[in-house]
Amino acid sequence: MRHRAGSVTLTVRGRDGRPVADQIVTVAQRRHAFAFGNIGFDFVPLVGGPDPAEVAGVEGFGGAGDADLDRLGSLWLNLFNTATLPFYWGRYEPERGAPDVERLTKTARWFAERGVTVKGHPLVWHTVQPAWLLDLDLDEVERLQRARIRDLVGGFAGTIDVWDAINEAVIMPVFDNGDNAITRLAHARGRIHMVRMAFEEARAASPAATLVLNDFDLSLAYECLIEGVLEAGVRVDAIGLQTHMHQGYRGEEYMVRMLDRFARYGLPLHLTETTLVSGDLMPSEIVDLNDYQIPRWPTTAEGEARQADDIVRHYRSLVAHPAVESINYWGLTDAGAWLGAPAGLVRADGTRKPAYDAIEALIKSEWWLPPTPMRTGAEGTLTVEGFLGDYTVTAGDHTTEFTIGPG
Repeated sequence: MRHRAGSVTLTVRGRDGRPVADQIVTVAQRRHAFAFGNIGFDFVPLVGGPDPAEVAGVEGFGGAGDADLDRLGSLWLNLFNTATLPFYWGRYEPERGAPDVERLTKTARWFAERGVTVKGHPLVWHTVQPAWLLDLDLDEVERLQRARIRDLVGGFAGTIDVWDAINEAVIMPVFDNGDNAITRLAHARGRIHMVRMAFEEARAASPAATLVLNDFDLSLAYECLIEGVLEAGVRVDAIGLQTHMHQGYRGEEYMVRMLDRFARYGLPLHLTETTLVSGDLMPSEIVDLNDYQIPRWPTTAEGEARQADDIVRHYRSLVAHPAVESINYWGLTDAGAWLGAPAGLVRADGTRKPAYDAIEALIKSEWWLPPTPMRTGAEGTLTVEGFLGDYTVTAGDHTTEFTIGPG
């Protein structure tokens, strides 16, 4: 994986400015350039306070329960440098004109203060919509949707500068699992209109934002949409690819073929939603994962061993592909996991699964430079080789930061 590594030559100088030969310094990595991410949904109630929607009797997102912020935070921050926070319209603004700004702001800042890149998900989606949109005509729905995009991207600029601009646009105009105003709008105006609206409004609100086109449909239909969007002149910063694998790991061959198909557009690939379960696998005949509803879906010893093995294979294949820029796992713990699946890296009781240890061995050991003593040469120089990212070098009581970048 030479494309993930680089080198930097440092010169150590004394107080007089002259190079110091035969000087021992300590070099340590402190952050990956590659975006290793996870959702931060559990942290919204822990950092920002109780969910007003839950108080009103509406089911909310997350599910850390009585988890301790320090304990959960330590597990999360040990591995990840990018957090995805929920901005589903129906949860964010269940009552018109009363968005959940304060809790999301507190949570985003909590992550940002700890050096984490924060991403918002999503600006436009046809699912989890506020009921109050249904009584409005389509012109008003579009006006409010555009205003929501501007308010979120502009209001959170500087704290959240990465967004899933539009989610699952392939199915959006034909989605029939419940009435919603956004599907009506997409059916009337078309997919490319919806994508253009999302990207252009977000770009106008924050020109520096990174905007992702995200979808679970990895078929030719998504390729056709991407081609149509690019031909229409819409500027897309990254292609988002969902891989919820509740039915089992799809294998390296499948993943590489899929990545190659989407890499041909010359845009970075973000694996936005990844899951692998540590219990019984969902039956393969299930087409829509949401159709699999069981009262209890436990983690098992056999499943945990399989999950750990699969997650290593999955991450290795993704990091090895030069087009992949980001991997976002969808859930730290089993508590409150999507569909009740045992897809977390940590059990509901807060104990680490083998999959957590397996990812830690990759991100913080195999692909990481721990504090390492090094000695300067005759010219006071030393060459540091490592994975792209941010580092520190310490000589005596003085510490300096440096970056190993591409090239």
